[in-house]
Amino acid sequence: MIKIVVALALTFLFLGCSSKSDELTNVESKLVIGKSLGQLTLNDQFEKSHTLSNDTTTVIFAFSKDGAHVCNDFFVTQTPTYLADNNTAFIADVSAAPGLIRSMFILPGLKDFKHTVLLLDDEAAAAPFRKDMKIEEIVIITLNAGNITKIETITTEKELQTTIEKK
Repeated sequence: MIKIVVALALTFLFLGCSSKSDELTNVESKLVIGKSLGQLTLNDQFEKSHTLSNDTTTVIFAFSKDGAHVCNDFFVTQTPTYLADNNTAFIADVSAAPGLIRSMFILPGLKDFKHTVLLLDDEAAAAPFRKDMKIEEIVIITLNAGNITKIETITTEKELQTTIEKK
């Protein structure tokens, strides 16, 4: 009897693990040319809700720690309104970090920044944005009236500045 209960418990455990994995991989990508990012609403590092406006022409996604550091290192050298002045939103994906690390180190560290950092902090919510992207690079989305018109990747602060300021 005990063997049957253990076998059932293990079966449910493995089914639970695989279904979450399937949920995160069997998603439709949100970052596709022609799709709309209009009305995307995320919280910033101070838990204030922001919705992309129709004036937003560029959205920067940092899916990796290295990409986020490149972006933040550049943004701290700019005025606090640099992103808004350039109709740009910056989104950092912190969903892959363990919850304890996120709450004790990442989020408090982000509160030191004067620029707005929108957060993807849930794996299920982040999965459609990560799908088919080069997540080790910084992903730049160009928008026209909320619709994606261009997707490119960069890796350096200079490329980041050039991409933002050419708009």
